[in-house]
Amino acid sequence: QVQLAESGGGLVQAGGSLRLSCAASGRTLSSYAMGWFRQAPGKEREFVATITWSGANSYYADSVKGRFTISRDNAKNSVYLQMNSLIAEDTAVYYCAAARTFMVITTSARYDYWGQGTQVTVSS
Repeated sequence: QVQLAESGGGLVQAGGSLRLSCAASGRTLSSYAMGWFRQAPGKEREFVATITWSGANSYYADSVKGRFTISRDNAKNSVYLQMNSLIAEDTAVYYCAAARTFMVITTSARYDYWGQGTQVTVSS
């Protein structure tokens, strides 16, 4: 079992930045692809970013490309999401997820473990 815990959410003005962290316990993340998803009120959960187990490859949703950066530190069993140039449309609950795969995957159903989420609110 892998337990994931997100942190770093909060209220920020448009144009600002936040850094989300996801800490894992239970198992090492070194053999897991990690992803970030988000869910806004009244909307379905959507893919944000993913990174392979080694950190060598990452992939982003078009809506965040160039503004968000996903990274990981396997020694700390953690993954991060640096969010810059935030806009009101980024307001959502952000979830990290783990998938036991070496592939890049963007489909939520392919992920095995999920955190509880952290709220990000961007004021315009």
